[in-house]
Amino acid sequence: MSQYQDNIASVEKLVNQQHGTWKAISPDYAARMKIQNRFKTGLDIAKYTAAIMRKDMSDYDNDPTNYTQSLGCWHGFIGQQKMLAIKKHHGTTDKRYLYLSGWMVAALRSEFGPLPDQSMHEKTSVPALIEELYTFLRQADSRELGDLFKQLDQAQQQGIDTSPILGQIDNFQTHVVPIIADIDAGFGNEEATYLLAKKMIEAGACCIQIENQVSDAKQCGHQDGKVTVPHEDFLAKINAVRYAFLELGIDDGIIVARTDSLGAGLTQKIPVSQSANDLAAQYNQFLDTSVVDSVDDLLEGDSVLKLSGKLVKPVRLANGLYKFKDGSGFDRVVLDCITSLQNGADLLWIETEKPHVGQIGDMVRAIRQTIPNAKLVYNNSPSFNWTLSFRQQVFDQWHTEGKDVSNYQRESLMSVQYDESELAQFADDKIRTFQADAARDAGIFHHLITLPTYHTAALSTDNLAKGYFGTEGMLAYVKGVQRQEIRQGLACVKHQAMAGSNLGDDHKEYFSGEQALKASGKDNTMNQFDVAV
Repeated sequence: MSQYQDNIASVEKLVNQQHGTWKAISPDYAARMKIQNRFKTGLDIAKYTAAIMRKDMSDYDNDPTNYTQSLGCWHGFIGQQKMLAIKKHHGTTDKRYLYLSGWMVAALRSEFGPLPDQSMHEKTSVPALIEELYTFLRQADSRELGDLFKQLDQAQQQGIDTSPILGQIDNFQTHVVPIIADIDAGFGNEEATYLLAKKMIEAGACCIQIENQVSDAKQCGHQDGKVTVPHEDFLAKINAVRYAFLELGIDDGIIVARTDSLGAGLTQKIPVSQSANDLAAQYNQFLDTSVVDSVDDLLEGDSVLKLSGKLVKPVRLANGLYKFKDGSGFDRVVLDCITSLQNGADLLWIETEKPHVGQIGDMVRAIRQTIPNAKLVYNNSPSFNWTLSFRQQVFDQWHTEGKDVSNYQRESLMSVQYDESELAQFADDKIRTFQADAARDAGIFHHLITLPTYHTAALSTDNLAKGYFGTEGMLAYVKGVQRQEIRQGLACVKHQAMAGSNLGDDHKEYFSGEQALKASGKDNTMNQFDVAV
């Protein structure tokens, strides 16, 4: 007997115990609704997805070809369509996640309107988006299982073997996958970080990414003016997130510690060293300073430190921020990462200025001298000009190897004139294999694109608007959108069903029987799409 049939029997037993008062309740329908709503709370989701991520991390440690991927999604519908597409084209959601980008929350989900990535948006919009994403993923489960139940009913009516369909129901793979959720710099002090982390976990987040920038001076990782915090401050927030996981019973929750030190040249605080070579002392060694020989070397209000047995004056800007030594970013990144992993973080995120396997790999190898199994979550960022970067990387490689590059102008390699060139094709091959190469050679466990659906929405809308408001008129939509949905088998072409109309009809029939007023009759125009393609 299948698990589905066991569920029916269980409900039937319960109904029979009610002495006829539940005679209108169908055990079959109740079992279906139970299966269609596998996850009852966000904490159920967080527990389920945390176990998936932990297994995937172990799989990667054993074999780096087992890297994972995600795309950033700013709306539940976008996340749902992504997972439907993955199952349709690849057959499984295995090792595919969702990413929740703070950048896109700020730009697209704030009541203030579009905002820059500076933690100015409402922090409650972050857990709200997590809940929304999982609501849409759970609805995708309900819709696809509903289709299987209809197939089961048809098979039973026709008197054919139902075991294959029952097997599909019992072995149905949920669209619910892990979300790596961006908490920015914590939206305040460590208590604020803890409170927000709890809300995110309760909404379903099994993995929280936190960065070492100053909360009230937070910048996008790909912009200037980034200010980092001392290690002690950052570790307090990692602790806050871990306490939130433990309090809510997600004992295997995952923390991603992000460092922006490679591009951040400033600090707001000079930490107090308590003992020789402690974290504060190591942090302060990176400060840009000048030796103080006498009080005459100081201006009114200057700060003085004792570093390595000398009195020094740290360089302070007009806004009161302190400057790090030029060229110290690499070493600060390595120290940030080692310290984070030694104090409760599970994964690392190193924000870089370009997608270069060699650069990333150098940092990871330095980290792994202390933490052998260190691994990264990496932002395959749309802020990078991937085409230009990789063409220049190939140009430099060929030049070093002595290959003739006289037909190319390095600074103009973005030009369309090079699109069909040998160099461009070689660069595209390197882009295509970047994720596999970086997983193997640079310790990247998870590859994500932060803002892809922001850009795809803009591009598709631009293409439609160009034609629809131009000479193509309605053909722009029909040829460019609807016909492609039909040809490519997108379930969304039946938008009424995607929005839950058929599910609603099923429930009306469960609740009202033959009296149910259903929307899926012969006059529903969605029936026009039941045609051979």
